Formats: sequence, structure tokens, C-alpha cells
Amino acid sequence: MAALKRRLPGVTFAGIGGERMAAEGLTSLFPMRELSLMGLIEVVPNLRRLLRRLDEVEADILARQPAVLVTIDAPSFTLRIAARLRPRGIRVVHYVAPQLWAWRPGRVKKIAQRVDRLLALLPFEPPFFEAAGIKVSFVGHPVLESGADRGDAARFRAAHGLGPAEQVLLVMPGSRRGEVARLLPVFGAAVQRLLAAEPGLRPVVALAGPVEEAVRQGTASWPVRPILVRSQAAKQDAYAAAAAGLIKSGTSSLEMAVAGVPHVIGYRVNPVTAAIVRRLIKVRFASLVNLLAEREVVPEKLQEGCTPEALAAALLPLLRDPAAVAAQHEGFAEVVAKLRPPEGLPSEAAAAAVVAALGGIDARLGKS
Repeated sequence: MAALKRRLPGVTFAGIGGERMAAEGLTSLFPMRELSLMGLIEVVPNLRRLLRRLDEVEADILARQPAVLVTIDAPSFTLRIAARLRPRGIRVVHYVAPQLWAWRPGRVKKIAQRVDRLLALLPFEPPFFEAAGIKVSFVGHPVLESGADRGDAARFRAAHGLGPAEQVLLVMPGSRRGEVARLLPVFGAAVQRLLAAEPGLRPVVALAGPVEEAVRQGTASWPVRPILVRSQAAKQDAYAAAAAGLIKSGTSSLEMAVAGVPHVIGYRVNPVTAAIVRRLIKVRFASLVNLLAEREVVPEKLQEGCTPEALAAALLPLLRDPAAVAAQHEGFAEVVAKLRPPEGLPSEAAAAAVVAALGGIDARLGKS
């Protein structure tokens, strides 16, 4: 949004977003957290409300008649909106190419009917979608602009009175309620095991707004009370200070690669969802770090393998063995290089792609 404002003076925004979008001038139609659902078991009870929200969003967009509709991730919701509106003359750019290459390649033809252009975050995505006739722009990954690599370790250690012998273990259980409910007890038990082996370990838990209270309650009984970090600056300082991380699968792993934090991935979904996904999955790894590196740089402990014992055993070498740490750092360097767009920053590349999708529309319209 900031990059678009530099390219299109007078542009205005409407839609659904969070705090950072609000800071750039967006008034959200409804709280974005309502769309933060993952897995069949979470979605089904909320289906009626989500369908009402689809109708509400469709009506709002038709009333506004924007120069371009930029749908961002959340494909189960946003691409349904696109399917309703593109046939009615609304130009659609979808930011974050759906990971159909991972588990539903047959659905790529539907995407071609719903969008005018895709913005891909990963370098191997354009050929996959272009083969279906979709215009694709590789814009690089926004994690490169997250500031994950700009923290101050000394400041963090001083702020929390950490001694020179204390090692920081970063714990990131997710930002969705379902993730936290499934992962935090397992992560907590893994931390307890690690503390028995490494008494100087100091757990630090990153908080996310929608689940902050659940995380506070879930960590209150840990044998060592963790340091809880909420602000972006505090998280970045924690990344800089961390010796290792216990991270839920997803973009968080890429963030750790940018920050240079050696880590282990843990993840569980509802067993019904897991059974379905296993039938459909087409890739070797869950972690984007491993997918981009084309080998297991980061240990993955998934579903039945995501146990306190397995997580603790995978983390111990990262706390004790410099060679294990160096191997991950080498992999991170490869991955981060692949995430860069051909020119400039990802935000600028994405803004340029949106402007290109406007085609013959007069940029002075000041609409988005």
C-alpha cells in the first residue's frame, strides 16, 4: 500500500485488513481475524457467517467499482470473491499464489478463470501457473522487508537481565486459535524436557494479537516463566538474541531464516484434516525453507511426529553443536537469495505489478 501511494498519488483503499493496513489508510469492512480459520473442523461451524461475509464483501466492492481488486492470500475466501466479481468487470490481482503445486494442481484452471494476474512469492511458482495461461509476476517474498534481521541482541539481553550463560529459546506457536490449542501444550512439554537437559535455557514466546490471552494462560504453568514479547521491535530483538527456535510451520520459518535463527519445525492439524491432506500432498516438505533448499535444512516434526520427545531431541544439537548451527545458516543463505525479486524490494515489485495490471485504466482515478 505504501509503495502504491508512491506510484499513484491520490490512490485510496477500501477492503479488509489489520492494523498495519489501517495505518496506510484502510478502514476495514469487518475485523480481519474473522477470516483467520484453518482446517475443515474450524471452518465448518463458521460456514454460515463466512457466507454472509462473502455477500457483504461482494456488495461493497460492486458499490465502489474499484479500479482493481487486490485479493491477498486466504484463497478459500478471496478467490470466491474473485470468482463472483471478475465476470462482472472487476479487474483482479491475487497476491500470494495459492500453493496448488503442493497439493491441488488440478485446480489451477479455476484460478485462470478468477484472476487477471497472480503475484508469486516463490521463484518456482511462475512456470506452474503460466502453463495454465495465467499472467504471473514473481515479486519476491515480503519476509525480506519484515525487519526480522534488524534486532539488537544486547538490548534484549539487557532489558530482561539475561546472564552470559543463559541461552534464549524462541517459541512461536502460531497466530490462530486452533494452532495454539494444538501446539502450545506440546511445545511447553518440549521446553520442559529441554530445561532438564539445559538448565540455563530461557524460553521466549512471541505473542500474536488474536491469541495473546490464550498464550499467556497456556504458558503460566511452565516450570520457567517465559519472557513474552508482543511488539514487532521486541520480537526482532528476541530473534537476534535467540540461540535456537521452536517454530510452527508456515511463514514463521522463512522469518527465522532471514533472522538467522536455527530452528525446528513442529505442526499438528486436526486428524481429519491431516488424513485428507496426506492423500493430496505432492511435495516432500512442509517447510518453505526446505522446499526452497530442496533438502531438509530444518528438521520437521509433523502430526504424530510432533511430540515433546522428538522436538526436544531435534533442538538439543542446535543448542550444543556449532556444526549443526552452521549447516542451517548455510541453508538459510541459499533460501534468502532465492526469495529476492529480480529488481528492488518485494513491496515495490508488487506495487509495480498491480499498476501493470491496471493496463489502460487512468491512474489519476485514485482508486484501488
